[in-house]
Amino acid sequence: MPGVLERRREYLRLMRQFTLDNGFFTVTDIQHATGLPRSTAQDWVNRLLGEGCVLLREGKRGRSAAHYVAISAMPSSACRRIFTTIDGDNVEIYHDCMSGACAAFCGYHHTLAGGVLVSVQRDGTLLREYARIGNRDVPVGLSPLPAVGVTGIEQDGDTVIQHIRCIGGPAYSLSDMMARAEGVMQVRTRHAGSIVEGDVRTRALKHVTIGLDDTDSKEGGATFALALALLSHVTRIKGVLPISHHVAMLNPDVFIKTAGNSSSFIEVAVDPGSYTDLEEKTLRFVAGESLSREWGVAIRSGLEIPEGLREYGRQVRNQVITRAVAEATAERFGISLHGRNGVIGALGAVALAGLPHEILLDPAREIP
Repeated sequence: MPGVLERRREYLRLMRQFTLDNGFFTVTDIQHATGLPRSTAQDWVNRLLGEGCVLLREGKRGRSAAHYVAISAMPSSACRRIFTTIDGDNVEIYHDCMSGACAAFCGYHHTLAGGVLVSVQRDGTLLREYARIGNRDVPVGLSPLPAVGVTGIEQDGDTVIQHIRCIGGPAYSLSDMMARAEGVMQVRTRHAGSIVEGDVRTRALKHVTIGLDDTDSKEGGATFALALALLSHVTRIKGVLPISHHVAMLNPDVFIKTAGNSSSFIEVAVDPGSYTDLEEKTLRFVAGESLSREWGVAIRSGLEIPEGLREYGRQVRNQVITRAVAEATAERFGISLHGRNGVIGALGAVALAGLPHEILLDPAREIP
């Protein structure tokens, strides 16, 4: 099912683009653009004709191929990606939207609704929602009521199901757009007057944070740049999805540093079967690209930051930490360390994950 949905999105997007560019498309256009056998391309055109997404503009005449049009040039989905990570009863939902305004709208109404959501954060077009498995009723409607809310989260084997209730624009998104987002396996909807309820099924992925430090040298390089390159590199692995990249400032008074003593961390969502490949490719990439022999990597799975680990983050902001302390902390919390002295700052970056940019970038700010 997920493969069929992804192909449907790809082919319909292609047909809409041909319609916008040329006013129509032919089966041959789709065949050449996708590399499909002609019979398969024709089957997809026929299928979308049956669904009402495509219309026959002009039938085949002699050697002239039939002309088809996609019935709408509207985006097939304002939702680029929807995926989830899970850690026990804790779930984080990621909704990457085409528009920051749409992400802000959903974030506002999801916060107003509450439901099973514990917190809602927006970073540009990415909406991050922290939730716990369970159910809670959410009234939705016209203002001042929220227009959409998450009423429940459940795990079903290796998948996560979100239960959503909505009205108006969000109802259109749920019933017509969300199924087309990357990462969505299935959407089922039920209509009760103007209210739409739906179940959105996604894979239960693992949340992984990777901290980096000491990858640059006096001659050049920057840890933030290597971290960004690493994020691009590892998300080419099947089953690894990008979440975010962050810079975290550490103790500015540490005497062994190349500049302001900043570290970086990236967050990814990983299919459990791809975790080993992720770790191996991370280490090979950093070892090969680092300009310093002192590079360090810290890799941690899980959503919540335990208080003891957060305390290490506080210490690395205002003390000089030894490698022995870093190794003992990593062992206590099941974090793998790799490399040389850079592991001290790499673990510090992981320990500071989840804090807002304002705190990450200001070492003088108090860490809650």
